[in-house]
Amino acid sequence: MPTRVLVPSGVLGLGFDRTALARGVAMRPDIIAIDGGSTDSGPFSLGAGQSKYARAATKSEWRDLMLARAEAGVPLVIGTAGTCGADATVDWMFDITAELARELGQTLRVARLYSSQTADTVTRALGEGRIIPLTPAPEISPETLASMTNIVALAGAEQIQAAIDTGAEIIIAGRTTDTATIAALPLARGDHAGAAWHGAKIAECGALCSTNPTSGVIVVDFDDSGFTVEAMHETALCTPHSVSAHMLYENTDPFILYEPGGHLDVTRARYTALDARRVRVEGSEWVAGRYTVKLEGARIAGYQTTIMAILRGAHYAAHARDWVAKLATFLTDTISRRMGLAPDSYSLDFRLIGVDGALGPLENRTGHPVEVGVLGIVTAPTQGIAAEIGKLINPFVLHYPLTEDEELPTFAFPYSPATTDRGALYEFALNHVMDLSDPMQAFRLTVTEVGA
Repeated sequence: MPTRVLVPSGVLGLGFDRTALARGVAMRPDIIAIDGGSTDSGPFSLGAGQSKYARAATKSEWRDLMLARAEAGVPLVIGTAGTCGADATVDWMFDITAELARELGQTLRVARLYSSQTADTVTRALGEGRIIPLTPAPEISPETLASMTNIVALAGAEQIQAAIDTGAEIIIAGRTTDTATIAALPLARGDHAGAAWHGAKIAECGALCSTNPTSGVIVVDFDDSGFTVEAMHETALCTPHSVSAHMLYENTDPFILYEPGGHLDVTRARYTALDARRVRVEGSEWVAGRYTVKLEGARIAGYQTTIMAILRGAHYAAHARDWVAKLATFLTDTISRRMGLAPDSYSLDFRLIGVDGALGPLENRTGHPVEVGVLGIVTAPTQGIAAEIGKLINPFVLHYPLTEDEELPTFAFPYSPATTDRGALYEFALNHVMDLSDPMQAFRLTVTEVGA
């Protein structure tokens, strides 16, 4: 019997079509699997241990999935819960689950798979030679590891299988690879290993592998020789092109995908349209290797204050780069004289929205904007210093003249005060893998009954 996996969306909190979900449930899946996050939005979620997505949106969608799970009578699993998969966000997701179970009158066995690592654990592994850098990777030491606010290891299929084996109806996993929650059950049932990992890669973002990416819901059937993928929305079609193209998504090599315990090779994969909606894939290979798990870590890199002004006058809009270059030089000298801060003890960066807001000095296209937004970003060792610099530069950002012989300008600003204290700035500080002697060595499982 094939193993049927229902994937409602690429991530919980982004939305999915409810009619398509109902169609998927009617196909009697063996498991419902969804991702809960990624590193796409930068290091803040991991650094702060917070979800990127609103609790209300998460709860609303999770409610639908808990109802779908009850109707299908199968496990529901989420990986990388709360965007970053830290222990705090696993517990955040557990609280939402327990709350919904009470509201829905459901009694549930919930397994929590924890992925967070202590600095001491990783330091010991470093001393034992079990930490291997990827490319590029920052230098790490016991001191840098101790400075990290959160470290997580990316679980693979084996850890999800251990959670499934508890008999839990719902599994809330910490940081996992995007494919692990989908590949786990097909692998446990003895389906083709290459197909399990390849199909999981194709399905990781839901209907992104179809002609209607925002519809969310897909179903994948795994068996002993390959997999078949079908989108559930009536306007979403899976084609050989849309399916094969997803190997390029977030992957440096369109043929190789590394996972804990080996890698997927799709060089010989064949994509065949079974009809207008379904694609069959065979020929994928799984190559076993060392059992390593990727590590992610984040730490505070400073504290920020921002300031925003808008250049509307044609003279200033046309010469915005010249103006901001002159302003930056003036402000560096002013901060040094008035606050006694050396330029290398903080950073002051200006981005011109409409000119080079995305690329900064790398921008090579020019135009004639009607107005230019000036975003100033102050980064300093403490929030107090960043805020003080922001207040010091405030009047100059709003009134600094381009030339000495013109009237003092006044620029627009969209809110008052013009400065905003952003708090901690986080940076990724690990790009390494950790060698494990046992897949559960770096992970912990807790099983709890919740609900009515």
